Amino acid sequence: MLDIRVARRQGSFQVDADFKAKNTGITALFGPSGAGKTSVINMVAGLLRPDTGRIVVQDRVLFDSECGIDLPPEKRCIGYIFQDGRLFPHLTVRGNLTYGMRLTPPKQRCIALDQVVDLLGIKHLLDRRPAKLSGGEKQRVAIGRALLTSPRLLLMDEPLSSIDDGRKEDLLPFIAKLPRAFCIPILYVTHSIDEIERLADNLVLMADGKSIATGDAAEMVNRIQSGTNLRVQAGPAATTC
Repeated sequence: MLDIRVARRQGSFQVDADFKAKNTGITALFGPSGAGKTSVINMVAGLLRPDTGRIVVQDRVLFDSECGIDLPPEKRCIGYIFQDGRLFPHLTVRGNLTYGMRLTPPKQRCIALDQVVDLLGIKHLLDRRPAKLSGGEKQRVAIGRALLTSPRLLLMDEPLSSIDDGRKEDLLPFIAKLPRAFCIPILYVTHSIDEIERLADNLVLMADGKSIATGDAAEMVNRIQSGTNLRVQAGPAATTC
């Protein structure tokens, strides 16, 4: 179970998110720009510290303000795919991939290089450098690098926002396969209804820094498109130190 309950004030902006999701599939954080979606996944990743709250991934407590738990990012076993890929320009595709693998001790590795290369269809790219890749190819490599850290959770922050429509069509099927192929849940930030309809199993609706509703993605999209009023469905999480 993913159990996220975080609150953080950023200047005059208050982020309050409270939701749960299964340890399977893709949970989309959906809302307009400035809704607080990226702030939430940055808190999950350990890049931002909540003022209060609790973050649990697969029954492992990553943060708990009441219990004084705050694991550093490198101890959280989380993969993060940014909007722009952020590949190392001086390394080949193979070098970028194995960099991610080397971050994980051998005994903790559960995902193989060949498995990732085959699923993402990047074998022919292994000897190229990022400057020779298209936007969609860069994102596939970035996904592969994150997977090879053998994470407990993948975070994706609008990974298709900087890619043209044709490349998006190429990349969407690869993203859809990831949870089943590697048994890794994904938190996926987007403001695209189309991406939610094609990828998400669960949806968390955010507005003005708050999670205002959560539920099955298909049902939630229908309610959003029909203009049905949505209310908060997530309850407070129990605290156990």
